[in-house]
Amino acid sequence: MSDTTSNAPGYFARHIFFCLNERANGENCCAQHGAQEAFERCKAQVKQAGLAGPGQVRVNKAGCLDRCAAGPVAVVYPEGVWYSYVDAADIDEIVESHLKNGHVVERLRTPPELGR
Repeated sequence: MSDTTSNAPGYFARHIFFCLNERANGENCCAQHGAQEAFERCKAQVKQAGLAGPGQVRVNKAGCLDRCAAGPVAVVYPEGVWYSYVDAADIDEIVESHLKNGHVVERLRTPPELGR
């Protein structure tokens, strides 16, 4: 049996992970800022655009991504681009520009110094 996986590209071209963490102690977290709704919108937009599935884009849920001060946040791999978003229009722009066309949305990039 030959190994053909070593030359094959990854199963998905891109992943976008949405922090959906909720802190029981009332501390600031992405869940308090519409992260679930943003995740659901992104997933729907990716599917509607025909970008979902093997070789394309996977929209994933994540626990704490440790960037709470910038929340809500999402990160796109393999590029490792972090986004802070505010509303549905921001999610639509990330889908259209980055996930569909490979262009980073500079105005939504999370400042590198913002962590937890």
